[in-house]
Amino acid sequence: MYPRPQYLEKLKKLRDSDLIKVITGVRRSGKSVLLKLYQQYLLADGVAPEQVIYLNFEDFENQLIRTEHDLHQVLARIMPRERRFYLLLDEVQLVDGWQRVVNGVRSSFDCELVITGSNARMLSGELATLLSGRYVEIPIYPLSFQEFVATKEPTNEFGKLATYFEEYEKFGGFPTVVDVNQDVKDDVLNGIHNTIILNDVAERSSIRDVNVLKSVVAYLADNVGQLVNPRKISGMLTSSGLKVSAPTVNSYLQALCDAFLFYQVRQYDLRGKNYLKSNGKYFIVDSGLRRNAIGAKLGNFSNRLENIVYLELLRRGYMVDVGKLGSQEIDFVARKNDELLYVQVTYEIPENTHETDNLLLIKDNYQKLLITQKKYYDITQIDGIMVVNVVDWLLGK
Repeated sequence: MYPRPQYLEKLKKLRDSDLIKVITGVRRSGKSVLLKLYQQYLLADGVAPEQVIYLNFEDFENQLIRTEHDLHQVLARIMPRERRFYLLLDEVQLVDGWQRVVNGVRSSFDCELVITGSNARMLSGELATLLSGRYVEIPIYPLSFQEFVATKEPTNEFGKLATYFEEYEKFGGFPTVVDVNQDVKDDVLNGIHNTIILNDVAERSSIRDVNVLKSVVAYLADNVGQLVNPRKISGMLTSSGLKVSAPTVNSYLQALCDAFLFYQVRQYDLRGKNYLKSNGKYFIVDSGLRRNAIGAKLGNFSNRLENIVYLELLRRGYMVDVGKLGSQEIDFVARKNDELLYVQVTYEIPENTHETDNLLLIKDNYQKLLITQKKYYDITQIDGIMVVNVVDWLLGK
């Protein structure tokens, strides 16, 4: 099990608070491992084994717990009333009506609740109504590049690190993919891709035409970092023989985001200080899944790089938008508390100054950053804007 210290530390800091901890993320990103790591931490810290209750609803022995009544009966038998305990529920969204049971446990017992789920809908609707601000979300993602490098032979040599990045960009950071030999990585990725599409998207959203859904996934994966128009996707699929309406495409996009397979990023008008109603961009949760969805297609290097940078900004706790300044675009406007960061991403620095010109149009004094994939030993800034190689940036250098 990879230690995932940045996520485990969040759980430790929130320990014994009144908030329900909700760990969310795409399938196979490490939610169950994190929950088990927290269980191990509690036991090592002196909590008695009978005070830590762990249930994974994907496990064989728990597959018949699928209703509110089932869950209530199971918990009523095993929860101690006379002392504090820790209740860890893994993939709880598989149980219909789990929200009412969780709220009842929170109200009636002296316990800490930590739950995981692979669908964003678990944080809306009834849960939000019942808990009304009494929970905190901890989003988890596939391994970062820094975590990925930690699985390799240690090195400070940039050439070796660049080779690691090429592998990371190709196969992504799912722990189960990192663990296996290179000749079976694509097979593992294909299994993850199909499971997410069939179980976490099609089944949960009652989508019958999986071929159309896979075509939408392939389109989004091939166009990461591009503005997406559902009507355009509908026309493209219809012309290829897959008849689908724009509203249906829009519902598919929502289902893909609910499953944490894609993230939608809205455009923000830096002058008007408001969100535009135009179409947003979509980024995929893992670069290995992107390649799996579209095959061994070359090109689109800058947008692929944007995808990796976007996910890293999320890992670092930023809220991320696409910036719009008149007719110019800023790749990312990243906010965290009082911090504001403007980021432009390019595979290599062009002969013109287009990439930095866009950043220079912003007249405030917040940090501006240009991230490239090519290594420029002689260029560290352009007109006061910091220039950094993506490998160095991902490793915090």
